[in-house]
Amino acid sequence: MDTRYILDTRRHARGAIRPLVIAIIAVIALLAVGAWFLIIKPHQDLVMADAGGHPSTPVSASTRAAPPPPANVAAMDVNQLLAEARTAMNEQRYLAPAGNNAFEFYLRVLEKDPGNKVASDALRETFPFAAPSAEQAINSRDFNEAQRQIDLLAKADPTNFTLTILRSKLDAQRKTLDKQQQDALDQQKAQQLAAQKVATEKQAADQLAEQQKAQLTEQQKVKQSHTAEQPKPVAQPAATEATANAGAATGGETSDAVLLKSAAPTYPSTALRSQQSGWVVVAYSVGTDGRTADVHVVDAQPKHVFDRAAIEAVNRYLYKPAMKDGVAVSTTRQLKVEFNL
Repeated sequence: MDTRYILDTRRHARGAIRPLVIAIIAVIALLAVGAWFLIIKPHQDLVMADAGGHPSTPVSASTRAAPPPPANVAAMDVNQLLAEARTAMNEQRYLAPAGNNAFEFYLRVLEKDPGNKVASDALRETFPFAAPSAEQAINSRDFNEAQRQIDLLAKADPTNFTLTILRSKLDAQRKTLDKQQQDALDQQKAQQLAAQKVATEKQAADQLAEQQKAQLTEQQKVKQSHTAEQPKPVAQPAATEATANAGAATGGETSDAVLLKSAAPTYPSTALRSQQSGWVVVAYSVGTDGRTADVHVVDAQPKHVFDRAAIEAVNRYLYKPAMKDGVAVSTTRQLKVEFNL
């Protein structure tokens, strides 16, 4: 058989099949649309009409006062419960308020009549439109009410994936609220600690100021006491004059060491910052060359604050050395160096 003839035959066959397939698909689509409008939709309308309204009606944003719940729901029969459910559906009370909503009435119908098709169909068809009520309760952070509504939805359709979403949102909102509350507590605690720290620092500063004031008062008292105990300055010139007369009687110069050059002490920086005053009594020797040596502290107030400054100052003193019978001799002396602001 000619190969070209076979290929041409196949092309014509495929070209003939394509319009047939398109026609079949179009017929199926038309049948599906017709089934929806002629069978499925009328059945849903019938069910919802019997249930008391269409669930696709948007929930009114305005809050309306719900009527009081029936006096004795447990004693109602199936028809009475369905009537209450229809009323609740008309008023869009799908899940709330508790004890007076369509879901609870339909669930009670199923408790009395497990095979009741009106109640089961109404719960299934109304589920997508009742779920936003639970989501609103979650967003308003009414967690107990949200949990109650989610539990109602779970009784109607426990495997619905919407329940997983609602539970996740509820858990996330609870964690967010817990974190916000914990952050507020932490912030309040931090503010309390900061205020306590400021109060403690102020108290410590006040105590330090009182201590410094008491210390300065004590130093002034000690200074006045030592000033009163010091020998009068006229005693030294008298002794010097007596020594000079004694030296003159023996034929040579005899005199005490005479200060030629003094040095002002450097005020310690720590004492200057703390406004401290004090004094140091030092003992030292004056050599035959008139320079001081072996300078050391005999007494001081306060201790170890001005010692070094006093020693360094006295080490720079220069004397005319003491004379005995015309010969320079070493002598020892004491001196009180005062530090006052």
